[in-house]
Amino acid sequence: MTTLIGYARVSKADGSQVHDLQRDALAKAGVEAEKIYEDSASGKKDDRPGLAACLKALRRGDTLVVWKLDRLGRDLRHLVNLVDDLTKRNIGLKVL
Repeated sequence: MTTLIGYARVSKADGSQVHDLQRDALAKAGVEAEKIYEDSASGKKDDRPGLAACLKALRRGDTLVVWKLDRLGRDLRHLVNLVDDLTKRNIGLKVL
């Protein structure tokens, strides 16, 4: 059975942006609340502990669900490498 694991990120950690919209969309797509990983940091930052934990939690056959593709990758190269890694691990990607 496929497990859906979600990832949400807002760019600003100052409280001016919240995860609610992304969290609601992920839940509507079937991701359980405890399987949603979050970061509050610029996408350009290398240190995103929520993404690291999310990628570690994914297992063969699971599906990573994100609200928008720009929430996932730092830049195009990072995004392509990440999707390649998911593919090699037999992990699906669903963009809402």
